[in-house]
Amino acid sequence: MNRARRGRTRISVVGVLGELLITAGVFVLLFLGWQLWFNDIVAGGEQSERAHTLTEEWLADVAPVEPAADWGEPVVAPEPTETATTFATLYVPRFGADYAKPIAQGIGTRTVLNPIGVGHYPGTQMPGEVGNFAIAAHRTTWGAPFAEIASLQLGDRIYVATADGIYTYVYRGSEYVLPTGVGVIDPVPQLEGVAPSDRLITLTSCNPRYSAAERIVAYGVLESWQPLGAEPPAEIAHLLPAVGGA
Repeated sequence: MNRARRGRTRISVVGVLGELLITAGVFVLLFLGWQLWFNDIVAGGEQSERAHTLTEEWLADVAPVEPAADWGEPVVAPEPTETATTFATLYVPRFGADYAKPIAQGIGTRTVLNPIGVGHYPGTQMPGEVGNFAIAAHRTTWGAPFAEIASLQLGDRIYVATADGIYTYVYRGSEYVLPTGVGVIDPVPQLEGVAPSDRLITLTSCNPRYSAAERIVAYGVLESWQPLGAEPPAEIAHLLPAVGGA
């Protein structure tokens, strides 16, 4: 009789432990699902809303600008001095018809990439400036602004809007580097000390997905720019509110 009780006790303990482990596993899976799916949706929505609010504020304060064949040299704003200052909006039609993300100063995970979305490498050039406007964002989690970075195709447009204007870059190509490959954000990528002549944009993110073993790097070159009050490029016109808040 005692042996039977001891046997049943052992079985009960094993059963309880098994149930606890299964329950813990379910919670882990739920957390991962929240982090990789639900959190992406929430964070991505907040980032898009922030981007739209930013451009609405800018456009409410400008007057319509008459069309021009040549707008001259691009207006280049000073680089923000404060980390997490939001100063631009990124539009990439290849990433989705409604894609819009804010760009802030700095690339800190907790201060910029997680809460805001896209970060500007301090010390690299600003939109429209000769040199390299280099930015970074997550490819997974926290809204994953650069989730589709590998889908870019030659000729794709990458638009950057600021309080001064809209800068249109054209995608040229990509490369993969180790995390130590910081030469990709030089004024002339991978050519340290060389004086730049082009106006470039560089997008960086982790590669492969769910790993930080490498970096995927996408390059573009400035095709044109226009004052903010001018008629916006057709690809993103539906994402921009009317000039002057009309």
